[in-house]
Amino acid sequence: MTRAEGRVKSQVLDGKAHEASRFTDYFDFEEALGTIPSHRMLAIRRGEAEGELQWHIAAPLEQITARLVREVTMGRGAVQQLALVAADAYKRLLAPAIEVELRVELKTRADDEAITIFGRNLEQLLLAAPAGERRVIGFDPGFRTGVKVAVVNATGALVHTDTLYLHQEDRFAGAVRTLVQRFTPELIAVGNGTASRETETLVKASLRELDPPTPQVVVVSEAGASVYSASDVAREEFPQLDVSLRGAVSIARRLQDPLAELVKIDPKSIGVGQYQHDVNQVRLKSRLDETVMSCVNRVGVEVNTASAQLLSYVAGIGPSLAQAIVSLRDQRGGLKSRAELKDVPRLGAKAFEQAAGFLRVRGGAHPLDASGVHPERYALVERMAKDLGVEVAALVGNETLVEQLELTRYVDGEVGLPTLRDIVAELRKPGRDPRAAFEPPAFREDVQKPEDLLEGMVLEGVVTNIVAFGAFVDIGVHQDGLVHVSQIADRYVRDPNEVVRVGQKVQVTVQSIDLARGRIALSMRKDGGAKRSDAGRPDAARGSGARDDGRRDQGKRPSSSRDGRSRDAATNAPTVPAKPGKGFVAPNGMRFR
Repeated sequence: MTRAEGRVKSQVLDGKAHEASRFTDYFDFEEALGTIPSHRMLAIRRGEAEGELQWHIAAPLEQITARLVREVTMGRGAVQQLALVAADAYKRLLAPAIEVELRVELKTRADDEAITIFGRNLEQLLLAAPAGERRVIGFDPGFRTGVKVAVVNATGALVHTDTLYLHQEDRFAGAVRTLVQRFTPELIAVGNGTASRETETLVKASLRELDPPTPQVVVVSEAGASVYSASDVAREEFPQLDVSLRGAVSIARRLQDPLAELVKIDPKSIGVGQYQHDVNQVRLKSRLDETVMSCVNRVGVEVNTASAQLLSYVAGIGPSLAQAIVSLRDQRGGLKSRAELKDVPRLGAKAFEQAAGFLRVRGGAHPLDASGVHPERYALVERMAKDLGVEVAALVGNETLVEQLELTRYVDGEVGLPTLRDIVAELRKPGRDPRAAFEPPAFREDVQKPEDLLEGMVLEGVVTNIVAFGAFVDIGVHQDGLVHVSQIADRYVRDPNEVVRVGQKVQVTVQSIDLARGRIALSMRKDGGAKRSDAGRPDAARGSGARDDGRRDQGKRPSSSRDGRSRDAATNAPTVPAKPGKGFVAPNGMRFR
């Protein structure tokens, strides 16, 4: 009865009420236990942990007591005494135990939903469009310690470092122009942390004095760059390089290939979701590691350029085998074919069978070494080419010839039509990167901080995180704005992932700015959200709640309906209580089956 009819209620603790609190929406809040979404439950728990809120589960006390009394006293004497016993047993023993169990259920359910969102956000972040093999200068902005600069060549090798200071504008501008003329970069990557817009503005001003073409300036997420700088991986890569300069290298490289660079960082340090440090850390790590492995295998890995960290996520290859592959390729000056992988110590037949299809050898001995076709199917493709009267090299990438293949001729006990269709798709576009084309956003130069924003402004931004109630967008003011799910499109949208993805460039209209609470409400509707403004909703004006950096979303109140069923505030659709889980362990160690 408590699970079905109970409500989660939160109140502000005495002396903790103040307007600037991140938890004002929960100072006097309640919602049905069965329908409260994960982000609101996690926000309430965070408020409790930070000593601003207290919350409890309000059970339907009168109904429960009446039923217990009826069951206990039915057909028995001493009715009055038994009624007192039932009431006391419930209040003193049953109610606390039930609340503990349901609190664990709520926590587990919130964790499950949040971890799913984290995994999806990480996937989209890892599969962000790569700029490719281009020369890049990376800037890691900073006021007091200066702007760290790293120049990398087209393959990501470090060729130069420097430190510049924003207050020395003339020297800064001169140094930037010298670097551009000396290294002729195609792109400049600027980290989006403190002093990002100031650095970007000064770099662009410096480039205006050069003859075109000049490199394009792109703002890049620097989440996790500092973690990488102090990691063992960074020390192995750059043992002689100062820790502060390693972050600039990471920023430059993640513009070239986000996947290859981000796999070097613990996924939890990338900032993939809301309240990520509040959920079950073991389950979170497992889900994020699985996501990284899935992304790496989907894209494929170039054996001769991939780092040991990237190789370790390939199916069948762990850290030790990855290091063995790197050692062998260094000894031989690069591997010439997939077949050479069999020479890697401890890489047996089973590991080769699992990994070979995800590894690429560009310019390899066999024409298919750079494709996603597994070596065990080379003979089949050679047979296809022979039937067409051409060499395998002529068949690869030739759609006209591929269209002439009659797949039913090649179906046998080992190979079915689904496998043949995959092979044909790979022959059409061998080694195709499934990631989107690179297209960076262009932030307005006159808008650099929240104070510069005005209602009705139309800006370009990039989606940084997606949550159940909307999407957070970086518009270049050091504070992500929230596009509420009701403002994501001109049509009804239940899940923001139907419309946007992390890393996507979008156009938004500023709806409202709350400087005191650090909240920016945005709209992606063509009318700018004029018809259905949700600026007043608690969720509609969040700061960057998707990050664990002190700017977190605090949730919103649910809406009611005439039929008495609880409805989701974002969609006004009836919500269905989740089925209770099993096998929960309470904080005090008690186990519930």
